[in-house]
Amino acid sequence: MDPHRAELSSANTTLDDLVRRVAGAAEQLHSTGEEALAHDLFEVERSLRAAQRRLAGVVGRMSAA
Repeated sequence: MDPHRAELSSANTTLDDLVRRVAGAAEQLHSTGEEALAHDLFEVERSLRAAQRRLAGVVGRMSAA
């Protein structure tokens, strides 16, 4: 396995963990009425998910090469 691919795959796994943690915090804040903070964290979650999809695409293309 290409060392870059392995490292990037690991980074994608880390992103997955970050997405779950940020989403969980956002949900908790939302349920306690902290709408502004929850909104900001939901935006962070969306950005992380977009980064995760993009990184997964790169890793996939590395596999095909």
